[in-house]
Amino acid sequence: MAEFVCRLGTPGGEIVTRTVEAVAANEVRTRLEREGFAALLRAGIPILQAITMLRRRATSARLRTVLAEIEEAIRGGSALSQAFAAQGATFPRIYTASILAGERSGALDEVLSRYVNYMRRSVGLRRKIRGALAYPTFLLMASLGMVVFLTVYVVPRMSGLFAGFGGNLPLPTQIVMGISGWLTANIFWVAPLVIVGSVATVIWSRTPPGRLTIDALMLKIPLVGKLLVQMTTAQAARSLATLLAGGITLVESWEIAAESITNMELRRRSAGILPLIREGRSFTESLETAAWMPELAMDMVGIGERSGSLREMLDEVATFYDAEAEVKLEQLTTTLEPAILVVMGGIVVLILLAIYLPIIQSISNGPMLGR
Repeated sequence: MAEFVCRLGTPGGEIVTRTVEAVAANEVRTRLEREGFAALLRAGIPILQAITMLRRRATSARLRTVLAEIEEAIRGGSALSQAFAAQGATFPRIYTASILAGERSGALDEVLSRYVNYMRRSVGLRRKIRGALAYPTFLLMASLGMVVFLTVYVVPRMSGLFAGFGGNLPLPTQIVMGISGWLTANIFWVAPLVIVGSVATVIWSRTPPGRLTIDALMLKIPLVGKLLVQMTTAQAARSLATLLAGGITLVESWEIAAESITNMELRRRSAGILPLIREGRSFTESLETAAWMPELAMDMVGIGERSGSLREMLDEVATFYDAEAEVKLEQLTTTLEPAILVVMGGIVVLILLAIYLPIIQSISNGPMLGR
């Protein structure tokens, strides 16, 4: 996900700069238009007029077309939520559901403002995650590059020198030279094989079975699995609280909020929750069947459900596990950095040792040979 720097005009005529994270520029425009729509409604501008204003100032041709279709649908008598839902995947389901909740409650501007806050928190957490993992990723790639350079370029050029030492080479040198010689001799089929294998793995990881398998494996990794569970708990709780605050029923809210569970293994485990809620079982009891949410979160949800303050307690759960996820993320990066340095540094030292050991051995044996 990339960062886009946007310059926006305020109602007072000022120009402000804002950084927005998104996959592509079109997503940035869509997100800003959603926030702008909420701001216009808070200002008391009629819905149809607000959409017209957004359409006229939209810079994306695709977005102008979408807003024009929404405007036409509203003029034809469709409800605002129906007009947005008709656009399919252009707008997230939680957004169209929030609009529907705002229509039902008569507080559309408040519901949309709550959705904007929800999106800002979600994007803010993703930004922290990417920022925390940037240095370990760079460190790993640099270390791998160094190992490849030494193995493929430096060691083969030292093999001629080592040949003059005879067959009495140290064991580390023999191992490194064997690996280097094999890679150098087979580089023309090893490199394409690695590239094809990497591309095939990426394609497979995007299929439902592949993504399910990878997500299940991620949950088994120490620290990473617990971090993913905490992040998913916070995301699901915040989504559910946002929908419940708009007046949507618990059944509808969970059906939509479950889509915010990005880990396919956790989503698979949660598949049985909705039927149990529809059968009349309590929300807490239904959640327990999924067997992945932390016990503290379950206790908090149970207290909120019994006291009639489920939405407020879900907000507390989201806030608490956001903070817990940040702590766990810091622990993960604190563990990763020295681990990468130790492992990759050990490999580099082994290669350098394999290069210098024969030279040191030759120098130490020189005086004895002279005698």
